[in-house]
This record gives sequence, structure tokens and C-alpha cells, in this order.
Amino acid sequence: MTKTILIVDDDPTQRRLMQLVIEKQGFVAAHAESGEAALEALTTQGNINVILLDLVMPGIGGMKALGEIRARAPHIPVIVLTGQGGIDTVVKAMQAGAADFFVKPVSPERLAVSIRNVLKMGELQGEVVRLRKTATGALTFGDMIADAPAMRQVVRLGERAAKSNIPVLVLGESGVGKELIARAIHGASSRAGKPMITVNCGALPENLVESVLFGHEKGSFTGAVSKHMGKFREADGGTLFLDEVGDLPQDMQVKLLRALQEGEIDPVGAKRSVKVDVRIISATNRDLTEDVTKGRFREDLFYRLNVFPIDVPPLRERMEDLPELVRHFIGRFNAQEGTHITGVKGETMSLLRNFNWPGNVRQLENAIFRAVVLCEGGELEAEDFPHISGVCRQIEADEQEDALVVEQEGSKPAKAALSSAEGPVNITNRSGHIRALESIERDLIEFAIGAYSGHMSEIARRLGIGRSTLYRKVREHDLDPRASKVAE
Repeated sequence: MTKTILIVDDDPTQRRLMQLVIEKQGFVAAHAESGEAALEALTTQGNINVILLDLVMPGIGGMKALGEIRARAPHIPVIVLTGQGGIDTVVKAMQAGAADFFVKPVSPERLAVSIRNVLKMGELQGEVVRLRKTATGALTFGDMIADAPAMRQVVRLGERAAKSNIPVLVLGESGVGKELIARAIHGASSRAGKPMITVNCGALPENLVESVLFGHEKGSFTGAVSKHMGKFREADGGTLFLDEVGDLPQDMQVKLLRALQEGEIDPVGAKRSVKVDVRIISATNRDLTEDVTKGRFREDLFYRLNVFPIDVPPLRERMEDLPELVRHFIGRFNAQEGTHITGVKGETMSLLRNFNWPGNVRQLENAIFRAVVLCEGGELEAEDFPHISGVCRQIEADEQEDALVVEQEGSKPAKAALSSAEGPVNITNRSGHIRALESIERDLIEFAIGAYSGHMSEIARRLGIGRSTLYRKVREHDLDPRASKVAE
């Protein structure tokens, strides 16, 4: 999850200096002493996010290496550093694809800013590409995160289905990504680039289902002030995705069956049928077999839709994809919110792995979104997942208790705690020397816990730090805020 920066320089001293800058920013540093070694690292490592490239090196020079890197890995930004900083050199490097250019020696602050800027730009470009592919119907299975064994079968079936116009029924729990599978099938088919129209059948008002799907003529009913094409005609030549198809009213099921069988529709108020060329992909989180048995869904329509079923597994059955999904969502929300989250701490990833995720990928996406907003450091921690971490549930309970205490006491410190304190926290030891910052911090937090009766929101506010930071420091110093709570 942590970003890897490849340092390409023949000078070992320069590599060590840049490594210190990189690791101080929370990144991982990799080394290459020549252009040849850098090109080999692109093949062997495969997880490089930024390259710092020296131009003057023996063997393959920096300019030639830059051209090879751009050809092999155009998605990896390259920052050029050199001791020869003439205008011609700068121009050539930027024309060859360098993302930034510095003349040695470069200040650590400027280098850190440049690295973060190119990472941010990469995230923005990735988000733009994703949105463009979604909008143009060009999303394919190669754009999906589907390395888990349970998902490989889904991809194989989807790629087979994309080669024909066979009706596909995508099955799975809510939030597993059924629409993404449908878009990938469309993007991998001969209809890619043509319209893909999505209809959520469960969200349509019952009295408007027919008009929305099949269209209507002007004046065909009260309120029909203009002609409406309908979703079938909007998708003509492309794909119509019927999400939650099991929620269609039974009278509409009959008309949908005719449209599928005959390849034509009857707009409301029209005098003649209209031919349409539409590929149907439908999806549901319901058990349509049971609905057929109980008479809630037409059996003939079920067989017409269920020609090529694809069952998408829930997230709990494809946990191998979880780290990459987390990385993907962090990158997306970094681009969207302007944040700089580099990854997830190891213990936090274990927490996410052990959660059941009843809401599947959609729930994970929303949890990461909230965590990115809450995060006060460079990596997501357990406190950033309020509904998963026990620590976060403790924080929420404290918030409610603190609110009551603040209302009753007017945010005043507990008198008992203050009366028991002999004086402020000492900053010197018995010898008169300054104490270590860590020990002063521990005593200050311990004093604040006693002074404010262990009410963590108030303590954090008084210390000028976030609650998650306070809880982290409480754990680091092995303090117990509960022990200092006083009876009301």
C-alpha cells in the first residue's frame, strides 16, 4: 500500500541522501545505480510509483533511460535530477516525458512537494480515465480488480458472454458490483462505444414503468406533453441493463417478455410497433427461482433472462482482492478530496480483513471514504473506521457522555482532579535538566485525563489535538482514561 520511489543515480551518496528524504515522507525507497538497473527494476519489482532519475550516468544515459521508461511504463511519473541544468537540457527532458526537473542540490522540501504533486496528478489522471471509460462504455474486465479465485470464474464467464448477444443475468448480493460486471461485458463486446442504458427497475413508480421502458407519444395520457423515446429506444444498437429486474410489476413482465421475444416494443399511444436492436443484461439480488415458485415472477420471462447466469461472489468470499480494492478507493478519494493518504497500517488492514462486510464492496467504498475524511495522519488507522473498530465505538460512547458532562458542568475541569494535583507538569528533572519530550507528553496527558475526568473529547479539545491522535497517544503511553472517570 505504501508508495515506492525508485532512485536512479550512480552516486551512492546521492542515493542515500534522497532515501532519507523519501523515507521521512513515509514512502519506501528502492535503488538502481544505472539506467540498465532501472529498466530491470521496472520488470522485476512491478510496484514502482515514482522514479527519481539522474541524467548523467555511465552506460545507458539518463535521457535514453527516460525514453525507455516512458515506452515501457508511461503511467509512472519520472522526476529528473541533474547537476547540468541548462535550458536545453530542461526542455529535452520535459519533451521526453519528465514530470518535473530539478538541478542538484535540491532541497528536501521541494523534492517532497514534487513527489506528492506527481502522485496526486497520477491519481487524478487515473480517475479521469475511469470516468471517461465509464461514460463511453469502454470499461472492460482489465479495468476491474478481480484477482481472487472466486472472481476469476466471473471474469471468464463475462468474457465468454461478451463475444455474443446472449442475454445475461448477473446474480449476487446488494453491493457486490453487478453493474460493473454488466459494463465490462458491454465494453468487451462488439457493442462497445454504443449506448449502455441503465434502468433501476426497483426505483420506477409503478404507473410510469411502461412509459420509462417503452416510451410514449405526445398526448397519450394526462401529462404527456411531449414525445418520449423510452429506455429501449435510447439503447438501440447498444446494451440495456435492467438492474433489480425482479422488482418489475407482473403486467410489465409480460410486455418485457414480448420485447425480448419479438425485438420490438409498443410505445404508449403509438399506432404501430417499433423495432429495436438491444442487448439485454439484467441483474437481481433476489432468488428468482423462489419468486417463480411463489408466482411473483413469470416463469417464461425467467427462462428468457436466465440464459447465461453469472453469480458474483460477496466480498467476504474474495478477500484476496481487499488490499487492492482499498488502495484503489484511497487513490480515488485522494483525487476527489485533495488528501494525501499513502496507505493503511498493517493492524488496520488485519481489522478490515476480519470484518464480514455485509454491504460488500459498496460498504467498503463508503467506509474508506469516511476514513479518508477522518484520517489525521498519512495512513489509515483503526480509529478511522468508526463502525468496525472497537476503539472507535469507545470514542462514540465517550462523545455522548462528554456532551452530557459539558452541558452539566460547562466544560469545567473536575474539582477533585485539580485539588489532588500539586502543581503543573514539571519540564525539568531533579538535576535541573530538561526532561525528555515523551515523558513530559505522558505526564501532561495523564494530568489532563485526571483534570477532565477522562472525558476524551474535552481533553482533545483542550490539548488542541484530534480524538484519534489522543487515543493513539493514550495507548502508546499505556494510560487508562477509564480509571480517571469520576462519578457524576
